[in-house]
Amino acid sequence: MCTCEVDPATGAVTILRYVVSEDCGVMINPTVVEGQIAGGVVQGIGGVFYEQMPYDHDGNPLATTFVDYLLPTAAEVPLIEYGHIETPSPASPGGHKGMGEGGAIASPPAVINAVADALAPLGVAVRHQPLSPSTVVSLIESA
Repeated sequence: MCTCEVDPATGAVTILRYVVSEDCGVMINPTVVEGQIAGGVVQGIGGVFYEQMPYDHDGNPLATTFVDYLLPTAAEVPLIEYGHIETPSPASPGGHKGMGEGGAIASPPAVINAVADALAPLGVAVRHQPLSPSTVVSLIESA
């Protein structure tokens, strides 16, 4: 679950709250589980707001360094709240399950839907990413 606010003048998006719950089976180490989830969530946030891979007409990537290809830093990532669910897996001897994918898979739609919800009163339809500030301002202006 993600909530955010959008500054309509600048297009800046601030994530206010991010809550994630994932069934990890029997947890061996809660800190490792939370680290796996956090890594996936941050990866998803990066995909929504920063990551764009433009290519030239020959298929060569134009974003070749971290100057061209932005990544989220600690300043852009909210405090992540965790809700652990432990349902033992019958398919593994210890009841364990894999971790991290849920954070990466669910975070882009959670963040995009939060932005869409914040912009809905302005008649904005969010249909693509990345949602850079200039893109958000353009969406607001076209609505």
